[in-house]
Amino acid sequence: MAREYTLHRTASAPASGIDYAASLNEEQHAAVTSPPGHALVIAGAGSGKTRTLTYRVAWLLDHGTDARQILLLTFTNKAAREMVGRVRELCTHDTSNLWAGTFHSIGNRILRRHAEVLGFTRSFSILDTDDRKSMINAIVGGLNIDTKMKRFPKADVLGAIFSLAENTGETLEDVLYKRYDYFLEWFDEIEKVRDQYTQKKLDTNSMDFDDLLTLTVRLLQENDEARALYQKKFRHILVDEYQDTNAVQGRMIDLLTGGSNSLMAVGDDAQSIYSWRGADMQHILGFPQRYPGSRVFTIETNYRSVPEILELSNAAIRANRGRFEKDLRSSREEAGVLPALVAVEDPGTQAAFVGQRIQDLRDQGTPLSEIAVLYRAHFQSLEIQMELTGRGIPFQITSGLRFFEQAHIKDISAFLRFVTNRRDEVSFKRMVSLMPGCGPTTAEKLWRGWLNSGWATREELPPRWSEVLEKFPVPKKSAKHWEQFCYTLDELTPAGEFAKPAEMMFSVLEGVYDEYLKASFDNYEGRRNDIEQVIQYSTRFDDIMEFLAQMSLMSSVDGEPTGRQEEEADGEKVTLSSIHQAKGLEWRSVFLIWLVNGQFPNGRILDSEDEESLEEERRLFYVALTRAKDDLYLIYPMMNPRSYTGDIICRPSLFLEDFPAALVEEWRIGAGNDEPF
Repeated sequence: MAREYTLHRTASAPASGIDYAASLNEEQHAAVTSPPGHALVIAGAGSGKTRTLTYRVAWLLDHGTDARQILLLTFTNKAAREMVGRVRELCTHDTSNLWAGTFHSIGNRILRRHAEVLGFTRSFSILDTDDRKSMINAIVGGLNIDTKMKRFPKADVLGAIFSLAENTGETLEDVLYKRYDYFLEWFDEIEKVRDQYTQKKLDTNSMDFDDLLTLTVRLLQENDEARALYQKKFRHILVDEYQDTNAVQGRMIDLLTGGSNSLMAVGDDAQSIYSWRGADMQHILGFPQRYPGSRVFTIETNYRSVPEILELSNAAIRANRGRFEKDLRSSREEAGVLPALVAVEDPGTQAAFVGQRIQDLRDQGTPLSEIAVLYRAHFQSLEIQMELTGRGIPFQITSGLRFFEQAHIKDISAFLRFVTNRRDEVSFKRMVSLMPGCGPTTAEKLWRGWLNSGWATREELPPRWSEVLEKFPVPKKSAKHWEQFCYTLDELTPAGEFAKPAEMMFSVLEGVYDEYLKASFDNYEGRRNDIEQVIQYSTRFDDIMEFLAQMSLMSSVDGEPTGRQEEEADGEKVTLSSIHQAKGLEWRSVFLIWLVNGQFPNGRILDSEDEESLEEERRLFYVALTRAKDDLYLIYPMMNPRSYTGDIICRPSLFLEDFPAALVEEWRIGAGNDEPF
């Protein structure tokens, strides 16, 4: 019988010499120095979450934990590198054996060691988005799906559907029913594609990014040896942004933790805003039940915002029922200025106020890089982009491309450009290529047919486009779509004259493009909103040439800057961002726009009366508020007179009712003689 002999570490002062009590506030110190076990750290906005995790790793190393026994799971490689880098700066321990990275990168490391168990080899390939698209396209092509009458979802959309099912643990049918109900009639065909895609990956020794999670979970669930190996290896597991974990990530954490390993999950339930991509807030709310006997630490000291902003933020989030109780406290002195509540006449006035106030702040010493304009959805930034451009204020957009550079906007505008310039080959080919079965070869043949018709060089418009174009030979797959395409062009030039820009764009959207949009993009609703916003903007133009010229001038990022913008083109820029993209960032001054019901909160969520979704919208509002350090402007238009469906009276966002009026200062916007709003 073997003799047991235990090694004991000699007790000594921490090797790094860190004074944890002096370096951390009481709340952080309690979490960092907590004993082994299961712990949830609720770290409020601006409370030093990264600092807490970093010092926790240093504490473990200083108290005898081998670096190879620590696993740090993050959502970005940047976060992992930052934390490990800070640990190296803090202490002298060797961290080269510490496992730190995203869930996907850790899954990849595990699978490289055990791929054979799952039928792959260790040299498996990882499919990127284009690889996945090509593989799915090949599978769809081999199934001979009849798409003559109705479009079948494109590979990018199918990939998004499969990914959502994998990450939420929902069935394919449930995903279609909840988020892509317009594809339910294709359920059998989509299921066949999914099954063949799964088999094709195995046959070609390939995995996509979702497999790096799902196959890791499958390995740990089904293989006792592998599960025991990693549970023994990782004695301390730390998870960043725990509120953003989905079903697969939650299960992966459970399996690695097992019954005896320590787990510290750090996050903020009030900043859980990603359910639309599979994040499950119940992971953080249900942590004490998921891990019985766990401790909950709350870090409420905020180092970012002035007290006036935090008081408003705390009041706003209290309306949510599903939350941990906490109140952020500012480490800063009062500013003496309340957040501004600004009612404006219409979206144009909203943009004018934002533009002028940004100029004021800059003149008062606030760098443009410390100013942000935040919004619920990208389409809400159009008026702001136009206004800042007109004022020569440089800006950067983190929520997407500049408005008129987006693919779906350029698709729609191709119709308008072609009917006004019948020799525009680029617009013609872009336009016809939207039809199924119409690739570059077919597009070239159709262009040649158009040139041969003689109408390309005539000054006058065709009496009816359909009389000319319907005679052109197109693939059988395109026949029905080509017919509708021709009729849509007829609507753009009724009686041989150009319709108004808004009417033309609406005809293209409803006639041919909406169906294409659904089949081609997984974020259909957002892209349609973008188009509707451009239609609304176009109502101020009666002349199509003037409208197209304005679109062209606005679509160039690299064009020649003018005026003040030229002086600052390489310097500071105002940030325009969706709130989702702004999470984790901060600015001295923040403008939050379009605070009206239907815009924020989202109209679909208001109509559904889904309390959980409404609470997530309120958390999104809270995230926006807590981005501001010094100045906060809450802005809502009272009227939307330029809607192409008619004037709309706007109701202030219901979120503005969640806090006492005394927490904000109302601003009345008047028109001066020199700066008319």
